[in-house]
Amino acid sequence: MRKNIKLILVIFFGIQLLFLSQLKHYPEFIEQFYSNGLYVFLSKLSRYISGWIPFSVGDLFYTFGGIYIIKWLISNRKRIIKDTKNWLLDVGSTLSIAYFAFHILWAFNYYRQPLYKSLNLEAEYSTEQLISFTKRLIEKSNQLQFQLVKNDTLKVESPYTKPEIFNKVENGYKSLAKVYPHLEYNPVSIKKSIYSLPLTYMGFSGYINPFTNEAQVNGLISTYKYPTTSCHEVAHQLGYAAENEANFIGSLAAIHNDDLYFKYSGYTFALRYCLGEIFRRDPEVYATILPSINKGILINYQESQDFWKSYENPIEPIFEKTFDNFLKANNQSAGMKSYSYVVALLVNYYEDKSL
Repeated sequence: MRKNIKLILVIFFGIQLLFLSQLKHYPEFIEQFYSNGLYVFLSKLSRYISGWIPFSVGDLFYTFGGIYIIKWLISNRKRIIKDTKNWLLDVGSTLSIAYFAFHILWAFNYYRQPLYKSLNLEAEYSTEQLISFTKRLIEKSNQLQFQLVKNDTLKVESPYTKPEIFNKVENGYKSLAKVYPHLEYNPVSIKKSIYSLPLTYMGFSGYINPFTNEAQVNGLISTYKYPTTSCHEVAHQLGYAAENEANFIGSLAAIHNDDLYFKYSGYTFALRYCLGEIFRRDPEVYATILPSINKGILINYQESQDFWKSYENPIEPIFEKTFDNFLKANNQSAGMKSYSYVVALLVNYYEDKSL
């Protein structure tokens, strides 16, 4: 009987793969019944269960799970050769359960309706629009940088501890929820990952645990980057699986926060993406715009870049390629390139709004 159940689960795994291959054709269905329906309940329930715990339950889950898998492989090494069929049934049935849990608890959000449609935004923009918006961002970022340190050549350093930054994240989402009620964020579940060092070597600032709905933030990155990174992971918690959309919502949440350090992090985050897109489209324009940015902002950028360079290693590109393929397998056709699409969302969102 047990063997039959495992076989059924393996068959169910194949059914899931077939189902997901068709799901991309029904984004409106996912948007209405999952992302704005079942997922809202499941995500809040998960955060109520584990959000109050001061450490990462999800990281411990991965730790014990990894230890169990290693022990299981060692103890079953002879069986793998002698009874390969039943061993494959064990593996297939376990993967089937995990794959189902992954999608029902979070990953169906990969198949929801694109955010630009929900917000009635254009998906394209001209270089002229980009340059105009970037100049506005520079003016606002310069203003905030000078307001915070009273010297345009000094970098901004956050006076808050990382737990204090976590506690301030909700404020920005409360402001956004006044216009977009579906962005209300409660209960809170943001935690520093116990795997911060491995995450850094892999090139990641954070991640969401889809099984516990905890926002995991890399504890080694600078406090300057913490507001936008935390807000980005919260966007994932709220059901925005696509990286471009989480970047966009995360930057808006930081910008709408009452705290000036959050605003600075949000505006300069958006500015950096826009500068990168200008450089890609017209390097000459980029060269003329760059000197108009306060040196203190450029120092913040350089500090962040130096941090990641100090952890560069031969394995990092492998992890990046793996994540790129993961995104493509989950209805994100552009893979990691989709990160740059945040510029389109920002430019069109602020087309008729003040900064």
